[in-house]
Amino acid sequence: MLTELTARPTVLGFPFKSTLSLEPLIAYWKSREQDSNPGISLLAHAIGEQVAAHDWCRGPITDMSVLECNCDLVETLMIALFPPAARETDISGAIPPFQFYSFYQTPLFEQVLLNGNRTIKQPLNIDARTMSIHTTRMVYQLILENVYGVTLPTTSSIIFTVPDYNIGLYRHYSVTFDSSFLNVHVIGERPELTEEQIDLLTRNFHRTDLWQEYLPAEKFELEGFNILHLVDVTDQEILSELKYDLLERDVLQASDRLEQIQEKLRVLFGRPFLQLGIAAYDEKKQAFVDFGRKINHSFLTKQLTNQDATSGFRLIYNQLWQDRQPLVLEDVAKADIPEDLRQQIMSLGINSAILALLPYGDDTVGLLELGSPNVGDLDEFCLEKVTQFVPLFAVAVKRNAEELQTRVQSIIREKFTAIHPTMEWRFTDAALHLLEQFEAGNKNAEMEGIVFHDVYPLHGSSDIRSSSTARNEAIQADLIEHLTLANKVLKKASEYQELPILDELKFYVNKNLRRLRQGILTGDEVSIFESLKTEVEPLFDYLAENAPDVRPVIADYWANMDANLGILYKRRKAFEQSVMLLNDTISDYLDEEEEKAQQMYPHYFQRFKTDGVEYNIYMGASLVENKPFDLVFLKNLRLWQLLVTIEITRRTQALKPSLPVPLDTTQLILVHSQPLSIRFRQDERQFDVDGAYNIRYEIIKKRIDKATVLGTGERLTQPGTIALVYSQSREADEYLEYIDYLQDRELLEPGVEELELEELQGVKGLLALRVRVKLT
Repeated sequence: MLTELTARPTVLGFPFKSTLSLEPLIAYWKSREQDSNPGISLLAHAIGEQVAAHDWCRGPITDMSVLECNCDLVETLMIALFPPAARETDISGAIPPFQFYSFYQTPLFEQVLLNGNRTIKQPLNIDARTMSIHTTRMVYQLILENVYGVTLPTTSSIIFTVPDYNIGLYRHYSVTFDSSFLNVHVIGERPELTEEQIDLLTRNFHRTDLWQEYLPAEKFELEGFNILHLVDVTDQEILSELKYDLLERDVLQASDRLEQIQEKLRVLFGRPFLQLGIAAYDEKKQAFVDFGRKINHSFLTKQLTNQDATSGFRLIYNQLWQDRQPLVLEDVAKADIPEDLRQQIMSLGINSAILALLPYGDDTVGLLELGSPNVGDLDEFCLEKVTQFVPLFAVAVKRNAEELQTRVQSIIREKFTAIHPTMEWRFTDAALHLLEQFEAGNKNAEMEGIVFHDVYPLHGSSDIRSSSTARNEAIQADLIEHLTLANKVLKKASEYQELPILDELKFYVNKNLRRLRQGILTGDEVSIFESLKTEVEPLFDYLAENAPDVRPVIADYWANMDANLGILYKRRKAFEQSVMLLNDTISDYLDEEEEKAQQMYPHYFQRFKTDGVEYNIYMGASLVENKPFDLVFLKNLRLWQLLVTIEITRRTQALKPSLPVPLDTTQLILVHSQPLSIRFRQDERQFDVDGAYNIRYEIIKKRIDKATVLGTGERLTQPGTIALVYSQSREADEYLEYIDYLQDRELLEPGVEELELEELQGVKGLLALRVRVKLT
């Protein structure tokens, strides 16, 4: 056991001198000797007598062994902070000032946060440097309050992610540092602060270097101890993480991302062997489908040899669809399910499972599967958690389907084929060659690979700035107005007739209104609309017939609903119209200019819409039949891309005042000077880069829209500017010449920002140029 104070671990880089002392706690009990509560007063007197008989507890404590030898007095003193009634449920511990060692704690604190030698476990989510910054800020807040009488707003608690060795997972805890029994002493003369300096410090709370300048750490000493209070917030943190994970694009098109989500669900349920499966369902085809690129995350449907109505799985699915309730199989072997489905599930090593539909409005977009090899791991008590994240998965599956549909529409616009006219000659040659093999008697002949070598890529995007935020704000505002209108009807109905159900519905509506005004959560839209449709609106028909005074309010309610959707759809409609107008403006102009660019030199062009417009261009000799290629054509196309991007910036800016929701766009160009190869993937009927080296280009392309400037955290893409991302200095030299030319033509504003970018996931060393477009 560590006994010397100096041997105990402190926060790395913590600059303040600190001393363990029980004096603040002794002073507390001394102040309660005259308490109006006779029980507290009697106890305080008894503690005072014990303290007087033990000199070791007074002043600084440098030998930790005295706490162990005098545990009866320590236990008595700590009753003020660790009530016996809560000892088995609280997660609390006492530590020397901001040190990573506990000298007194509850059993749960020891189990959750302590190593065998009473040192505090290193949180998985906070490194030593970050912890030093946190604790230093806390101390400076104490100094300002205790020494200078300036009270700052309470800082938020810290989240510790710590391993739970009992189940082999991790859990999240909200940690609060209570410094009620910690004194701050000034060493020497107190540093004087003017009001202006105090104001400067309070407005720069995160600038520890500034605080150290005005309040040097060596001028202060901490004496006493901290109390750490922990609250398990694993469920809230996991659900929050799931929300952000499932809102990301392509989250269901990557197996590694789904494994991360599966790991979070294991933590949420405390089941280290939990399996997650997601099946997408196509209502039109009445069948389960892949998520694109032959990706199937379902551990049940991928085992199906058929999806006809006689299969056990189909029967269970129909039951789920009719009941609209999850199916709980606590013990698969004893569950009342068709035998073929039972054998299928158990053959996967699953002995406990939950199956839940993924509803989106009136549609069913898929099936959520949870499985465990242990009987009883998943039961009825798990359903409360399941219902909280089912809407998140439904939104993710729906969004994936919409993105697939967007790509399908893009293919349809290209005459229902992925073969671009520029490359048609190559496919014709390959088809003729295949026919020749067939005619020669080779019945097993296959289509040869279609690969174009040494082509130069160009990529650009016009993104709608903060579209997700604007969409959520529109949904939030519509929901608030919808609930407000419903509340008016319920209030008027209460004047007509007092019914308990009216009070309950008003409570539900007001509860959701209060929560919505604080912000919208994923799943709110679906759950609130479903409740209004099933619980509130059916009551309106009865009130319209039997309560004449309520009819005008009901009429006003229906007048505000969209005639086709049956919901309030004002701000979302305005937002979607704005996005559509921007996308159409960009796409139409891009298509128009692309036709002209094809006349300069043929090339492959691919465009698709999301919240904005992205496009890819490939140019090279191998793409074109019987036409010489020169790099001057590539330079011409790069200059053309800049000119087009400038005009897109101007057109979208000019369109902004006439949009129902004024949205900004940002422009991004990815510069890549090295040629690469592209291959036509016959199973996916589209082109993709070929070769491991070229994959880096695709990775960069997918991630640069989130790029930020090194050292500032500022988003690279900004309205009214064009950002050009590159990795080699010679690429910048070429574009600087183009920029100089366009500035001379007064199409761009003077000046160029040369920027370094923060490291992206798997990508580092990127640089950027940023120029401002002359909008008038």
